[in-house]
Amino acid sequence: MADGALNVLVIGSGGREHALAWALAKSSKVGKVFVAPGNGGTAKSSAKIENVPIGHEKSDFPSLVEFAQSHNVGLVVPGPEQPLVDGITDSFKKVGTAVFGPSAKAARMEGSKAFSKDFMKKHGIPTAAYGNFTDYEEARQFVQNASFDVVIKASGLAAGKGVIIPKTKEEALGALKSVMVDREFGSAGDEVVIEELLVGQEISILSISDGYTVDSFPAAQDHKRAYDNDEGPNTGGMGAYAPAPVATPQILKTIHESVLKKSIDGMRKDGFPFVGCLFTGFMLTADGPKLLEYNCRFGDPETEVVLPLLDDACDLSDVFLAAAEGRLDAVPLAFKKGYAATVIMASGGYPGSYSKGHAIAFGQPPQETQIFHAGTKLNGDTT
Repeated sequence: MADGALNVLVIGSGGREHALAWALAKSSKVGKVFVAPGNGGTAKSSAKIENVPIGHEKSDFPSLVEFAQSHNVGLVVPGPEQPLVDGITDSFKKVGTAVFGPSAKAARMEGSKAFSKDFMKKHGIPTAAYGNFTDYEEARQFVQNASFDVVIKASGLAAGKGVIIPKTKEEALGALKSVMVDREFGSAGDEVVIEELLVGQEISILSISDGYTVDSFPAAQDHKRAYDNDEGPNTGGMGAYAPAPVATPQILKTIHESVLKKSIDGMRKDGFPFVGCLFTGFMLTADGPKLLEYNCRFGDPETEVVLPLLDDACDLSDVFLAAAEGRLDAVPLAFKKGYAATVIMASGGYPGSYSKGHAIAFGQPPQETQIFHAGTKLNGDTT
């Protein structure tokens, strides 16, 4: 390893973390990319990438900090939302380690959908009409009296699966009961957001911020339903592609000015500047783009299609360090021309209960194809 090389610690075990490790390892400035805990793909994808058998529960934070200090880690990149909401960034900042990720206060923008909807309203950010509820009967009455089709959202974290889009009022009332009474999503459903169903094309924007500057990746579109033809239950995402042609330059300019800049400025003014990846979902309605939600980290599977679009001269470790150190305006993102797409291969039964432990085998993939792993492990030479 070259003297002065940057060691990076990526936290997580999904396809997103595999893609982040892969992109960071391409940098000539990076010596080692540790992934805690990693997966079967990160275990053997590069000599630069090494798995670390430490989880990312809140009780694991002291072990992660100790590992980073003992292995000269100069940059930490948390992947999943839960450790960010739990305050992992604050744990590393206390010991002076640079972190590309928001504070616990800023991560509340994803940790509480009710909080984030109120933030949008306060700062004049275009979004759907909504109501926040902790009382089941009040929520039920709101649905019963609503003059528009609704979306039911568990306010807390539900692994990307806490959104229900009912087709009828009866389905909406049933969904509300399953979230608030039957506790389908556990404590994530202690509070719900009921909002107007917006109609149009949906896009995702992943943006980098240092709390002042905001710069974005090409817009992506993902596919949530488990089956073909937009059928089946909602999942964490079954595939994505970027750039999304529906996101025209004018639409992207409107989104930057009316949502992204307002959001970053608003969070800073409200006392929780956002550093890291702000992942925003939009519905492109007849009245213009409307914000669906904030996420405080890279999207999955969107990450797997936007990172391969980075220009070869754009060093992701430089970008992340610049954001963590408040100088993102000096290190812009740059992209190559072209498109990227990803398709998720999942075990039968997903997103419900599904069997595990199957060996994964396939033929030689085409050129310019990258395989990212999630939920896999090595068993000898078999994944």
